Amino acid sequence: MKDYFKVDEWKIIEEGFDPHYNKVAESVLSLGNGRMGQRANFEEAYSGETLQGNYVAGVYYPDKTRVGWWKNGYPEYFAKVLNAANWIGIDVTLGDEPLDLAKCEVLTFRRELNMQEGYLKRSFKAKTESGKEVGVESVRFCSMVDDECGAISYTITPLNFNGEITLTPYIDGDIVNKDSNYDEKFWDEVSKATTNDGGYLQLRTKKTGFEVATATKIVLLQDNAPLEFESTPIEKEKYIGTTVKVNVGAGKSITLLKYAANLSSQNHSKEELANKATAVINRVAAKGFGTILAEQAAAWAEKWKNNDIIIEGDAKAQQGIRFNIFQLNQTYTGEDDRLNIGPKGFTGEKYGGSTYWDTEAYCVPFYLATAEQKVARNLLLYRYKQLGKAIENAKLLGFKDGAALYPMVTMDGTECHNEWEITFEEIHRNGAIAFAIYNYVRYTGDEAYLGDYGLEVLIAISRFWSQRITWSADREQYVMLGVTGPNEYENNVNNNWYTSTIAVWCMKYTLEVIDKVKQADQAKYDELAAKITFDEGTESGRFADIVAKMYFPQDEKLGIYLQQDGYLDKEQLLVTDLPATERPLVQKWSWDRILRSVFIKQADVLQGLYFFEEDYDLETIRRNYDFYEPRTVHESSLSPCVHAILAAKLGDVERAYQFYLRTSRLDIDDYNNDTEDGCHITSMAGTWMSIVEGFGGMRVKDGMLSFNPLLPDEWKALSFQIGFRGSLLNIRIAKEGTTVRNLSDNSVTVMLNGASQLIEAKGEVLMRT
Repeated sequence: MKDYFKVDEWKIIEEGFDPHYNKVAESVLSLGNGRMGQRANFEEAYSGETLQGNYVAGVYYPDKTRVGWWKNGYPEYFAKVLNAANWIGIDVTLGDEPLDLAKCEVLTFRRELNMQEGYLKRSFKAKTESGKEVGVESVRFCSMVDDECGAISYTITPLNFNGEITLTPYIDGDIVNKDSNYDEKFWDEVSKATTNDGGYLQLRTKKTGFEVATATKIVLLQDNAPLEFESTPIEKEKYIGTTVKVNVGAGKSITLLKYAANLSSQNHSKEELANKATAVINRVAAKGFGTILAEQAAAWAEKWKNNDIIIEGDAKAQQGIRFNIFQLNQTYTGEDDRLNIGPKGFTGEKYGGSTYWDTEAYCVPFYLATAEQKVARNLLLYRYKQLGKAIENAKLLGFKDGAALYPMVTMDGTECHNEWEITFEEIHRNGAIAFAIYNYVRYTGDEAYLGDYGLEVLIAISRFWSQRITWSADREQYVMLGVTGPNEYENNVNNNWYTSTIAVWCMKYTLEVIDKVKQADQAKYDELAAKITFDEGTESGRFADIVAKMYFPQDEKLGIYLQQDGYLDKEQLLVTDLPATERPLVQKWSWDRILRSVFIKQADVLQGLYFFEEDYDLETIRRNYDFYEPRTVHESSLSPCVHAILAAKLGDVERAYQFYLRTSRLDIDDYNNDTEDGCHITSMAGTWMSIVEGFGGMRVKDGMLSFNPLLPDEWKALSFQIGFRGSLLNIRIAKEGTTVRNLSDNSVTVMLNGASQLIEAKGEVLMRT
């Protein structure tokens, strides 16, 4: 499906309608504002292939895990974000013919996502079976200013007929998740009401008891002037609507403005939801569509001022990075530490909308550099507040004494992943939580976080590792048995190098933080040690012994770290040996065949070399990269970005560029044939890293920023902005050299190509190539 969308630096454009790609377009053109979101479904009825999706942040359901057997510690449910009430719906009837593009001849069609100003616009002309031709233009958005609200402007024009047009804007709560087990519906009605110009519908989730009140208000315009109307209210189970009939002459237009609000019991009392939703929608509607659309543009302009990355001379690359940044900004704003970042954001229901290790490994760096410090801190606090449940999760698996295993998938801290080889074995996610603490403190300098929150998490994680690791009398070393590494095309392996590496690093870092907190505030340390019953002499000694005596698989002849024991026993094929017809493997091969193959889903050994690159010389990284990348099929969205960053570090600018295009356009070009069920939001933060850490070569060393820039031949220049410890820097990389501008009122020192550079307030330095 390459090149389905038009290339434009600020827009994603679908020109012409192909129903086979409709679900992909619905994903790519999705909208959100951190509090609510929706797929790019049509407002009017559509009987063709579509995946309905409206979502309210933090509202989920514990769907029963559907398996025929159970094991101790196995999750009881798979938490999933719920498809919430459909507020965008506007049924249209032309005379007695319903408007449905699946049953019409589509004469023209254009759908575009305006990323600069944050709205979705759609226009089309269609001919019905009876020959009536009609034109429609709609504009809608989820407000970044009033983040519980959205709005639609829907204009319809009869082109070759005079007659009656019936409009029925509605709220439909009788919806279902596509992936619900046994086709169960998750919402019960609480109350509803209709008025001449709208109404509200309040629903409650089964089991979890979340309540959401969705309210709407409509306005009719003709010739840009308000039009008086009478309506007929409709009330059904979990549904309200308002039917309006209007006579319109050929060439004349009628516009329906529809304002909507979604208020959740997470933020308001259940008893006040309906009244508050009605008050909010009246307030927003009183501003008028033009005003709130202008507010939306201004809010996005403010975001782009600090977040934009400019690539000169390569429109496809430019479109790719802006799309990724746009989706990240409308998925998570950091205002609420109860919320996190689902792998699909507000674009689909796959992966349940839950939190994975993606947040800590990929998303934290983006928010550290592009948002206020509290945003990344809230992502860490999300995990700190769930530490108790992480300890409970570990206890269910037989661990004790305060050992914590963070869940692979969660909404509230409870493990709810429903595949045993992931739930029990993909334990490296624990390391990502610890690495995020390290990354946050390294970047911000906020060492107080360690004493207040971080050390408690680190000790609990290290306790888990110290119990999970086994002493091998045969090797006279510690080993790590029965795990799944980041490469999920391998299950239940022994001594996965990445898992062992990050486990040892966690314990080593924990020991360092213990010393640091004791030196900073002995009383605070003593209080924490008493709270968690930490026996420093015994436990720290165990941590240190494992650090000193851990076994790591490697092959001295090849000079590489082995992904796990026995990896070289596999038939050593390369991806180039695979026929294109057999990819992606996950869709074409049996699971047994995949597990027996040499092929790698995503960075595994290379993930560890990316995290801990300072511990390895360049030639070690190069040997491992050159061995593992040709065996990697990149069928995880998280794979291309890591490979792009490492390729740039190695000076392999062409491979870095190709992997950047793949990660930045993964969904736009549907590389893995899976965009129809939602975009890959968390990997989009990896795309940002592939620019800033890859081509920008940005690292934090000794408390300062360091840059080692690299510019692809295809680009005239690259520029981006970085917030760091109260300073804001603009970095521009061009053929003639790299310019670093200090946009702050304080001076700052950076490392540029290994040389220290002091940049005065509002000053700049140029290092020529």
